[in-house]
Amino acid sequence: MGGLLAELGKKLAERWLTLLVLPGALYLATLITAVTLGHARPIDEHLMATRLDQWAMPGRTGRVVVLLAAFLLGSAAAGVAAQALAAMVERVWLAEGWGSWPPPLRQAAARLTRRRRSRWSGAVKGYHEAREEAAAALARARLEEAPASGAPGRAASLSRLDAARRRLRDIGTEEPERPTWMGDRMQAVAIRLDRELDLDLATVWPYLWLTAPETVRTEITAARETLGRATTLAGWGVLYAAVGALWWPGLIIAAAVFGTGWRRARTAVDAYAELVEATVRLRTAALAGDLGLEHTGPLGPATGKAVTDLLRHRGPVP
Repeated sequence: MGGLLAELGKKLAERWLTLLVLPGALYLATLITAVTLGHARPIDEHLMATRLDQWAMPGRTGRVVVLLAAFLLGSAAAGVAAQALAAMVERVWLAEGWGSWPPPLRQAAARLTRRRRSRWSGAVKGYHEAREEAAAALARARLEEAPASGAPGRAASLSRLDAARRRLRDIGTEEPERPTWMGDRMQAVAIRLDRELDLDLATVWPYLWLTAPETVRTEITAARETLGRATTLAGWGVLYAAVGALWWPGLIIAAAVFGTGWRRARTAVDAYAELVEATVRLRTAALAGDLGLEHTGPLGPATGKAVTDLLRHRGPVP
């Protein structure tokens, strides 16, 4: 037991050092640089070196130890602050329950949602037009005596169709209901499962998670942790914006860190949503069997509704 506790303590210390202290130390060093140099002398190496020499003057070992301890504590505090900001950033990006946000944020979110819905409608129209154009180009090519002569036109039509499909996906895979792409990417999973399988994701998911194989849960957990790391990186970006208020190069750092976190979060949300939907479609039939419901053939709305009704403790609805 002592060896287990020692190993656990070691892992916790390594995690504390990696997640909090090291990023926090870098942030704190940047903050000290910002306070020392300011906007007037942003890249004055001589001034920074002079300050460091003053802090580490010989004969002041006790002061150096105190400063080092304060630096480590400040680094850990910065890490905790970054994680707290990451939770806020994730809430904004996923925008779940945005209708209950405070009035200024709720109104801004409503405007963004309407704007995204308008863009999505235009993208859907453009996609259908591009698809009809591609189908017409293919039909013309089949009627021509020399099909090769129509190849450039077909290629151009298919290229426009691919571009229209990418524009539509960049806005959303379903009609937007939230002010952010990431929020709609997650919401789209619930919308499709309700429309195609008559299945309520919020009701069924806990049971699917408990009965899913370990490999499935490992993949989903890894995707969720990737999202968490991305939002934490964005939280550091918010903290670096405070440095930018004192030292203008900090704004460049903040933009780079926050932008990287945002890009990684989009990728992570896409992967996470894909895994969740795949798990529901692949495992719901097995869950129905575990619950004692009869199921044969492909998964359909009848099974989805029966599973949802049973897990809601309402029983099948005639």
